[in-house]
Amino acid sequence: MDKKIIDLRGRTILVTGAAGFIGANLAERLLKTVEDVKVVGFDSVNDYYDVGLKEYRLGRLAAFENFTFIKGNLADAQCVNEIFDEYRPSV
Repeated sequence: MDKKIIDLRGRTILVTGAAGFIGANLAERLLKTVEDVKVVGFDSVNDYYDVGLKEYRLGRLAAFENFTFIKGNLADAQCVNEIFDEYRPSV
């Protein structure tokens, strides 16, 4: 099986679930390791589990100037369309 390497440098990446464990860690890893990347984090920050923990994770990500957070729900088509219109994520 051939492995394809995807160059993420200079791209805008949309990370859904950015306040959750996986999303926050993915966003942080991208921000720390990919040159000129922009990360748009998207999350509803619901109370399914500790909102304080989610806010803590988002606070850590907010320290990166190339991170933008949008609170919203993926079921809201208008919100999702606005994100794609404004930020034009390619990943």
